[in-house]
Amino acid sequence: MYKNILIPTDGSELSAKAIRYGVALAKTLGASVTAITVTQPFHSLSVDPLMLTDTHEEYDDRARKLAEQVLGEFRAVASEAGIHRDALHVEHATAYEAILKAAQAQDCDLIVMASHGRGGMAALVLGSETLKVLTHSTIPVLVYR
Repeated sequence: MYKNILIPTDGSELSAKAIRYGVALAKTLGASVTAITVTQPFHSLSVDPLMLTDTHEEYDDRARKLAEQVLGEFRAVASEAGIHRDALHVEHATAYEAILKAAQAQDCDLIVMASHGRGGMAALVLGSETLKVLTHSTIPVLVYR
Protein backbone atom coordinates (compact mmCIF):
# COMPACT_ATOMS: atom_id res chain seq x y z
CA MET A 1 0.00 0.00 0.00
CA TYR A 2 1.93 3.08 1.21
CA LYS A 3 5.72 2.86 1.39
CA ASN A 4 6.83 6.38 2.38
CA ILE A 5 4.70 8.81 4.40
CA LEU A 6 5.37 12.54 4.77
CA ILE A 7 4.17 14.21 7.97
CA PRO A 8 4.27 18.03 8.00
CA THR A 9 4.39 19.55 11.48
CA ASP A 10 4.31 23.08 12.85
CA GLY A 11 4.82 22.11 16.48
CA SER A 12 1.16 22.54 17.44
CA GLU A 13 -0.60 20.05 19.70
CA LEU A 14 -2.73 18.81 16.80
CA SER A 15 0.40 18.32 14.66
CA ALA A 16 1.90 16.24 17.48
CA LYS A 17 -1.20 14.03 17.41
CA ALA A 18 -0.92 13.74 13.62
CA ILE A 19 2.72 12.67 14.05
CA ARG A 20 1.73 9.93 16.47
CA TYR A 21 -1.04 8.78 14.13
CA GLY A 22 1.19 8.90 11.03
CA VAL A 23 4.00 6.99 12.76
CA ALA A 24 1.55 4.34 14.00
CA LEU A 25 0.14 4.02 10.47
CA ALA A 26 3.65 3.70 9.03
CA LYS A 27 4.48 0.97 11.55
CA THR A 28 1.32 -0.93 10.69
CA LEU A 29 2.05 -0.68 6.96
CA GLY A 30 5.80 -1.28 7.23
CA ALA A 31 6.39 2.14 5.66
CA SER A 32 9.11 4.68 6.28
CA VAL A 33 8.20 8.16 7.42
CA THR A 34 9.61 11.64 6.91
CA ALA A 35 8.63 14.71 8.92
CA ILE A 36 8.95 18.24 7.60
CA THR A 37 8.69 21.58 9.30
CA VAL A 38 8.73 24.78 7.26
CA THR A 39 10.07 28.13 8.37
CA GLN A 40 9.20 31.28 6.50
CA PRO A 41 12.17 33.44 5.46
CA PHE A 42 12.68 36.57 7.52
CA HIS A 43 10.68 39.59 6.32
CA SER A 44 10.74 43.07 7.81
CA LEU A 45 6.98 43.41 7.14
CA SER A 46 5.16 40.49 8.70
CA VAL A 47 2.28 39.30 10.87
CA ASP A 48 4.66 36.98 12.72
CA PRO A 49 5.52 38.66 16.07
CA LEU A 50 9.01 37.13 16.06
CA MET A 51 9.85 38.89 12.80
CA LEU A 52 8.69 42.21 14.23
CA THR A 53 10.92 42.03 17.32
CA ASP A 54 13.95 39.99 16.21
CA THR A 55 16.87 40.84 14.00
CA HIS A 56 17.38 38.61 10.98
CA GLU A 57 20.04 36.59 12.82
CA GLU A 58 17.94 36.26 15.98
CA TYR A 59 14.96 35.11 13.91
CA ASP A 60 17.03 32.51 12.04
CA ASP A 61 18.50 31.20 15.30
CA ARG A 62 15.09 31.01 16.98
CA ALA A 63 13.54 29.32 13.92
CA ARG A 64 16.34 26.74 13.78
CA LYS A 65 15.99 25.94 17.49
CA LEU A 66 12.20 25.62 17.22
CA ALA A 67 12.54 23.36 14.16
CA GLU A 68 15.01 21.13 16.01
CA GLN A 69 12.65 20.89 18.97
CA VAL A 70 9.67 20.01 16.74
CA LEU A 71 11.65 17.49 14.70
CA GLY A 72 13.24 16.08 17.84
CA GLU A 73 9.78 15.21 19.14
CA PHE A 74 9.05 13.45 15.84
CA ARG A 75 12.35 11.54 15.99
CA ALA A 76 11.53 10.33 19.50
CA VAL A 77 8.09 9.04 18.49
CA ALA A 78 9.45 7.33 15.35
CA SER A 79 12.41 5.80 17.20
CA GLU A 80 10.13 4.45 19.91
CA ALA A 81 8.01 2.82 17.19
CA GLY A 82 11.15 1.40 15.58
CA ILE A 83 10.48 2.70 12.09
CA HIS A 84 12.83 4.23 9.53
CA ARG A 85 12.52 8.00 9.65
CA ASP A 86 13.97 11.19 8.24
CA ALA A 87 13.41 14.80 9.27
CA LEU A 88 13.57 17.95 7.18
CA HIS A 89 13.69 21.63 8.10
CA VAL A 90 12.99 23.77 5.06
CA GLU A 91 12.93 27.54 4.69
CA HIS A 92 10.30 28.54 2.14
CA ALA A 93 7.88 31.44 1.68
CA THR A 94 4.88 29.13 1.28
CA ALA A 95 4.61 26.08 3.50
CA TYR A 96 2.29 24.11 1.25
CA GLU A 97 4.68 24.40 -1.71
CA ALA A 98 7.58 23.23 0.45
CA ILE A 99 5.48 20.28 1.67
CA LEU A 100 4.54 19.26 -1.87
CA LYS A 101 8.13 19.63 -3.12
CA ALA A 102 9.40 17.53 -0.22
CA ALA A 103 6.79 14.84 -0.90
CA GLN A 104 7.98 14.64 -4.48
CA ALA A 105 11.70 14.78 -3.65
CA GLN A 106 11.34 12.09 -0.95
CA ASP A 107 9.17 9.92 -3.25
CA CYS A 108 6.33 9.92 -0.72
CA ASP A 109 3.06 8.26 -1.61
CA LEU A 110 0.98 9.67 1.28
CA ILE A 111 0.90 12.91 3.26
CA VAL A 112 -0.52 12.75 6.80
CA MET A 113 -1.15 16.17 8.30
CA ALA A 114 -3.21 17.96 10.92
CA SER A 115 -6.38 19.73 9.87
CA HIS A 116 -5.03 23.06 11.10
CA GLY A 117 -2.13 24.58 12.96
CA ARG A 118 -1.89 28.34 13.08
CA GLY A 119 -4.59 30.38 14.72
CA GLY A 120 -5.67 33.97 15.02
CA MET A 121 -4.42 36.61 12.60
CA ALA A 122 -1.79 34.33 11.04
CA ALA A 123 -4.50 31.86 9.97
CA LEU A 124 -6.57 34.66 8.45
CA VAL A 125 -3.68 36.14 6.50
CA LEU A 126 -1.88 32.93 5.54
CA GLY A 127 -4.92 30.71 5.08
CA SER A 128 -5.00 27.01 5.73
CA GLU A 129 -1.85 25.23 4.61
CA THR A 130 -3.75 21.95 4.87
CA LEU A 131 -6.40 23.18 2.45
CA LYS A 132 -3.68 24.32 0.04
CA VAL A 133 -1.96 20.92 0.23
CA LEU A 134 -5.29 19.19 -0.38
CA THR A 135 -6.00 21.44 -3.35
CA HIS A 136 -2.61 21.08 -5.05
CA SER A 137 -1.42 17.59 -4.10
CA THR A 138 -1.23 14.85 -6.70
CA ILE A 139 -0.77 12.16 -4.03
CA PRO A 140 -3.25 11.12 -1.33
CA VAL A 141 -3.53 13.33 1.76
CA LEU A 142 -4.88 12.00 5.04
CA VAL A 143 -6.10 14.83 7.26
CA TYR A 144 -5.98 14.21 11.00
CA ARG A 145 -8.58 16.06 13.09
